[in-house]
Amino acid sequence: MKEGKLGFAAVWAIAVGGMVGGGIFSTLGVVISSAGKWAALSFVLGGLVAYATGHSLAALTVEKDEPGGIYSFLRDAGAGKVARVSAWVLLLGYVLTCAVYAYTFGAYVGNALGGPAWLPQAMAALAIIVMAALNLRGAGQAAGVEIAIVVAKLVILAGLAAFGLSQFDEAKLAIDTSPGLMGVIVGAASVFMAYEGFELLAYDYDEMEDRKALMGRIMPWAIGSAALIYVLVALAVPMLTGTQAVIEDGEIALANAGQAALGTPGLLLVTLAAALSTGSAINATLFSSARLAREVAEDGDLPQRFAKRNAGGSPALAVTVIAALALLLALVGGLDGLVSGASLVFLLVFATLNAMAWREGVGRKWITAPGMVGGFAAFFVLAAHLLGLV
Repeated sequence: MKEGKLGFAAVWAIAVGGMVGGGIFSTLGVVISSAGKWAALSFVLGGLVAYATGHSLAALTVEKDEPGGIYSFLRDAGAGKVARVSAWVLLLGYVLTCAVYAYTFGAYVGNALGGPAWLPQAMAALAIIVMAALNLRGAGQAAGVEIAIVVAKLVILAGLAAFGLSQFDEAKLAIDTSPGLMGVIVGAASVFMAYEGFELLAYDYDEMEDRKALMGRIMPWAIGSAALIYVLVALAVPMLTGTQAVIEDGEIALANAGQAALGTPGLLLVTLAAALSTGSAINATLFSSARLAREVAEDGDLPQRFAKRNAGGSPALAVTVIAALALLLALVGGLDGLVSGASLVFLLVFATLNAMAWREGVGRKWITAPGMVGGFAAFFVLAAHLLGLV
């Protein structure tokens, strides 16, 4: 690997870390409550839409040959008003995602430590404050550290999945009410935020070694890795604790599964994986979202104060506002609502990204077209579900 450039392993780690960075730890109970024994299929369907979106993102980025995302794509295409709205919606999604990660961090660490009822909220607040402070200092995360974190948590999750699958019994996957096909679709839509994170690669495009070739081939590997671990965990965890327990204790379901598998060491290992995942994900999301806010401000679509950098080169106001809003939501929001809200936002943004790739004729239309249709369909199904219509 060339000095200062990100090779395949580092780029894979950034994408997988962004997706598995809290996703499976916080969403498993949500998807099982919707899809029942078909929860694994929900993750597969979500993964297919994510793959199409990753394909579209890679194609648009390589075509432009510059770092950026949907905001810069739409802006450069002359769709200024749509670009502005997309940026605001995407920033909302990042705030919700940070809140989910912080909530999950607090739940797992608070559960492991025991103590008063307010401890998980205190841990959630601490996670956001620490990561915001790191970002304000201009501290990024070294590629080697990110690779180590991703490998560690995947090893722990793979071990948990193997232990659970060794006791596989299909009957344990059932819930009291059979959800049917609509439940599977609602489940896939509800947890789409678990696949959010691969788009961070568009911001790191300039840092990649042989960037055009690498951007074009990384998405199947990264999204496929995340989908595989989600499916295995969705099948395995109910074998260890029972499906109803996963639904009722969704925010710490994997910790309970680790304890059921290996006792206290299992609980601590899963808690460590959750803390590493969510902590690094908060850091990465704050880093990327604050720089998106800075770019939007430099274009005049946010107050200029959001573009101002501090001595560490960080857009201080953007980091502070995003962190403060995420902290507020983590303290007052419920996990199901935060996960569904974030998924709704990212479905809309990513469906639009697929539509843009299809319209611009970049990438393979047999991939971008289903991604566009699937993304918008899932968005409307989830919106109808949240409104109580389905």
